[in-house]
Amino acid sequence: MLAKRIIACLDVKDGRVVKGKKFLDLQDQGDPAAIAAHYSEQGADEIVFLDVSATIQGRQALVDVMRKTAENVFVPLTVGGGIKSVKDAETLFRNGADKISVNSAAIQNPALVTELARQFGSQSVVAAIDAKKQNGGWNAFTRAGTTDAGLDAVAWAKRVQELGAGEILLTSMDRDGMQNGFDLELLGKVCKAVSIPVVASGGAGSMRDYLEALKVADAALGASTFHSGKIEIPKLKAYLEKQGLVIRL
Repeated sequence: MLAKRIIACLDVKDGRVVKGKKFLDLQDQGDPAAIAAHYSEQGADEIVFLDVSATIQGRQALVDVMRKTAENVFVPLTVGGGIKSVKDAETLFRNGADKISVNSAAIQNPALVTELARQFGSQSVVAAIDAKKQNGGWNAFTRAGTTDAGLDAVAWAKRVQELGAGEILLTSMDRDGMQNGFDLELLGKVCKAVSIPVVASGGAGSMRDYLEALKVADAALGASTFHSGKIEIPKLKAYLEKQGLVIRL
């Protein structure tokens, strides 16, 4: 049985880590490389950097941040935001990224997912899906949660797997930063629809929230709970192992 993963997420805007609620009201949290090093020392299995302004500003994500972080952090690093081509991805891989995450560009050009998987391997390509409740289901949103793509999020998850993505980063926009629990209904539907790993994101507020998500998903991502110190990664992992999950300690 594969170990469940605890992933620390750093949303980055203008070179600084930020965090808000439902993708709004972003508050400064500090330097990305320093925070990543801290989470690595705490035992995070992976670290995800999401440049929340790159796509909107029409630029590439976090090359300098990735290079600086990779010098001192040795857990897998995923980066997303503003990646629109194989060349963009190659630049990030050369500067320390282990995986790249695509959302807006994948929806605008689904063939990009296949191109990335062919060039770098499916295991290096993460499809990020920002999902929001709409009309009894969930729609996928692009451009840092500002634009409804008009796609059913569960159907899109199945499609990105067919296109070659090796993992899905599934964020509930309704739960983001609210610390009231992951959207287990959404998570369950996506996990049943695909066979590739799914990372739960959006809503973690307690250790039990992580436990419930990891009963369904392959990994769970945290931001607010870690940034605030409300939950410490070593204590979280010890709790999850005590509850019977396979965890890397």
